[in-house]
Amino acid sequence: MALNLEGKQAIVEEVSAVASRAYSCIAAEYSGLSVEAMTKLRTEARKKGVYVRVVRNTLARRALSGTDFACMSERLVGPLVLAFSQEDPGSVARVMGDFAKANNKLIIKVVSFGGRLLDPTDLKVLANMPTREQALALLMSVMKAPITKFVRTLAEPSAKLVRTVAAIRDQKEATPA
Repeated sequence: MALNLEGKQAIVEEVSAVASRAYSCIAAEYSGLSVEAMTKLRTEARKKGVYVRVVRNTLARRALSGTDFACMSERLVGPLVLAFSQEDPGSVARVMGDFAKANNKLIIKVVSFGGRLLDPTDLKVLANMPTREQALALLMSVMKAPITKFVRTLAEPSAKLVRTVAAIRDQKEATPA
């Protein structure tokens, strides 16, 4: 079914709004995938906070212009599905990578993160990026480490004194009177 001008403009606006808020994007060729497989991909993506949409390449180019993903425009060739990560940068790579492993007909063509194009082989690097919660936990542990070490240093002289007194006590108890 052909889209009229208003329908095309609505698609461009929707994809552009999603792209402006997204952290990373992947374009993958989906030729040969069944409807059931695409539905499964969309379901998994929705659970992980990934926006998935099949868009004509000309409309995708218009939607991506003016966003961090404009660098992808030249490589949008053939039947592609666009997937945008909305919660953390690695979620789209995890979803699409896992799905591509199970379905060899899904071929990752373009990967973009931070306004740069990445090689599709770098998908694992993007997938291994920590989630927001993991990054915050790592940051907090790094921030907490100096304070913890300072407290241990302050407590060590008194702990050493207690160990010394205990050793003297044990030595006096062990020697016959």
